[in-house]
Amino acid sequence: MSKVAFVGLGAMGLPMATNLVRAGFSVCGCDRRPEALDAFAAAGGAVAPTPADAARGAGTLLLMVVNAAQAEDVLFNADALDALAPDAVVVLMATCLPGQVAALAAKVMATGRGFLDAPVSGGVVGAAAGSLSIMAAGREDIFARARPLLEAMGGKLYNTGTTPGQGAMAKTINQLLCGVHLAAAAEALSLAEKAGVDAAVALEIVSGSAASSWMLKDRGPRMLEDEPIVTSTVDIFVKDLGIVLAAGTETRAALPLAAAAHQLFLAVSGQGMGEQDDSKVIEAYRRLRGA
Repeated sequence: MSKVAFVGLGAMGLPMATNLVRAGFSVCGCDRRPEALDAFAAAGGAVAPTPADAARGAGTLLLMVVNAAQAEDVLFNADALDALAPDAVVVLMATCLPGQVAALAAKVMATGRGFLDAPVSGGVVGAAAGSLSIMAAGREDIFARARPLLEAMGGKLYNTGTTPGQGAMAKTINQLLCGVHLAAAAEALSLAEKAGVDAAVALEIVSGSAASSWMLKDRGPRMLEDEPIVTSTVDIFVKDLGIVLAAGTETRAALPLAAAAHQLFLAVSGQGMGEQDDSKVIEAYRRLRGA
């Protein structure tokens, strides 16, 4: 079986790589943090100190990094691309601006290697369960080669097109709605608090009505907790909604709701809560009303 390299063993990357190991793939992982390498080794994976060492001779390189800049650094500055097999495939799974993905894909494909744009949705819970939604874009033969790996990590696999960047655009659309739905849920529950309506009762009512959304039902209860568990941070939405707005600029699409939601997440991050759960966006409304 061809060696698989996996760079980025973070909160989502570690369980994703672990699921590949459980599915029988030979995976070599790399991360800047020693504790992440230790955790992956304990899960049965091989580990390497540098991206180039992880990628050496591999037939596939999966990148679950923060952004396109990190992906480019791993591929070109850390020499991971040159270390891959000549016919290898690079699978970029991070959330990135579509134009950046297209540019990165062109540079990779110029070396004769394949490229698949495959961002994911589902958070830490989906990564651990192997139930991620994966939005892939690339040549049909490249998609077919990567498919067994993607199916080991995701429950829903979408072919969004043959051009890298289309997967990133699908993820951008997804994040636009997630961010706006989160902000709208926070606004509604904040109004309940301000008006003296029991917020838990209000949440129960709207969760079972036409007003409901997945984000409302998932994040709403945590908005009413003082210290909710962290499944996705405020700063992730600062980043992702920033990508949404940049994509709007690229395509000349007006996105006023996304812009408003972005400002709310920025406000909460600016209050020192960037690493807290994204349900904390409700704090922006509480501060506005002086609570």
